[in-house]
Amino acid sequence: MAAGLHALRPVAGGAAVAAGLAALILGTLAVVAWHAGGLSGLGPWDWRAVWFTIWQAVVSAALSAALAIPVARALARRRFPGRAALVTLLGAPFILPVIVAIMGLIAVFGRNGAINDALRTLGLPEFSIYGWQGVILAHVFFNLPLAVRLILQGWQAIPAERFRLAESLGFGPRDVARHLEWPMLRAVLPGVWLAVFLVCLTSFAVALTLGGGPSATTVELAIYQAFRFDFDLGRAAALGLVQIGLCVAAMALARWIAIPAAFGAGLDESRHARAPRGWRVGMDALAIALTTLALLWPILAVSMQGLPRIASLPPEVWTAALRSIVMALVSALLALLMCLTLALAIARGRAAWIEAAGMLPIIASPLVLGTGLFIVLRGWFSTDAMALPVTVMINAIMALPFGLRALIPAARTLRADYGRLADSLNMRGVSRLRYLTLPRLARPLGFAGGLAAALAMGDLGVITLFATDQPTLPLKLYQLMNSYRMADASACAVLLMAISFALFWMFDRGGRLA
Repeated sequence: MAAGLHALRPVAGGAAVAAGLAALILGTLAVVAWHAGGLSGLGPWDWRAVWFTIWQAVVSAALSAALAIPVARALARRRFPGRAALVTLLGAPFILPVIVAIMGLIAVFGRNGAINDALRTLGLPEFSIYGWQGVILAHVFFNLPLAVRLILQGWQAIPAERFRLAESLGFGPRDVARHLEWPMLRAVLPGVWLAVFLVCLTSFAVALTLGGGPSATTVELAIYQAFRFDFDLGRAAALGLVQIGLCVAAMALARWIAIPAAFGAGLDESRHARAPRGWRVGMDALAIALTTLALLWPILAVSMQGLPRIASLPPEVWTAALRSIVMALVSALLALLMCLTLALAIARGRAAWIEAAGMLPIIASPLVLGTGLFIVLRGWFSTDAMALPVTVMINAIMALPFGLRALIPAARTLRADYGRLADSLNMRGVSRLRYLTLPRLARPLGFAGGLAAALAMGDLGVITLFATDQPTLPLKLYQLMNSYRMADASACAVLLMAISFALFWMFDRGGRLA
């Protein structure tokens, strides 16, 4: 009986966190709608924003997935010095602050960037990064590495025995593509497309800086405008509900389209059959080289512009940096606490709804969350007083789905391997957490914490709702860009990028050493 009561404690804790998440995410939407007296009707410009959001997300996801296929195939079948480092580097844009990446893209594709300089030299029309083309370009830049990593995992999941069998049967590259690679892609691509689509669907900072006016406004940006400029809460709530509906519809569509590849199991050997030679070697090398250049060029461009001016940054930038670091650390710790509680409950396998609640933030609008909390708390706190705590809380919540993806498999393995032994030894409470749970989950906890800290450090979202005199470093960077102080903005971008990567490394390294 005692063991049974102990087994229920993680589930009860996870259920409490999950219920709180569901109440917060759905409750804030209801609060916004109730305060506005119901959902407001959407006008033509709102529906135009909805249409643009769907269109740009579909195009961005399709381009990211299509461009990722040859790169993932090249990385899967070629071995070369630095390959492991390159695969690791592909994860960098995901934790790169959005505003920094936008600075880099402007440095390359902006009016005075290298691309337009070359076009002017050739007498060709210039490329404008502002508008729908800039939004799609930025989304592909962010999500191409994610798509490559996901598709590469699909390639590596094909048992090596299948490739050797194909070689022994005399299969050529086209036969391998038809019988092995295409079935894998058919199973993997819907999930890849969905992941990129959801990221692009809830895009805010990209549309805020590169949208170029009403013709390139996303739903998230329309929610911000409805609250910040018009204070039309009914319209903000209606747009938030529309965004949730779009995300749920996309998830249902991807689940319906996905078809299991059904390759069966293998011996987990990493050695595949001999890679095709000839002109395909050059094509694989070109795909890898172009992708590496596309990812590194904007980062290097903004770094070269900003590094010489870091020491001369004004004091308010360093104050904003310190403020952002403290907020990112607190947000990461909150995210880890919630992730661990949810993952341990999910590992018990007794409450599937807990996992669903933990994934709710991926379809929620952080701006609607911020608006709802602003309405609830404004009777007790001033706008400036609630700006930073609300931002910290929402950043922690928005990092939950990514942390759970890293923690849930490890927590289930821990439960399967050591759960009964720990129960038989009567390990519970703090002793079980200290001697079993934390040491065995240190690596995924470190990764999840690093991801949460880096995402919180670079976030330019909820903080923009509040007219605060305590800006975070991303907001300060955005203000410098709007003031056309591009030299200081570049230096600020380098500082923000360095701190974000340092926070990720600190947590991830700490988890590996534990």
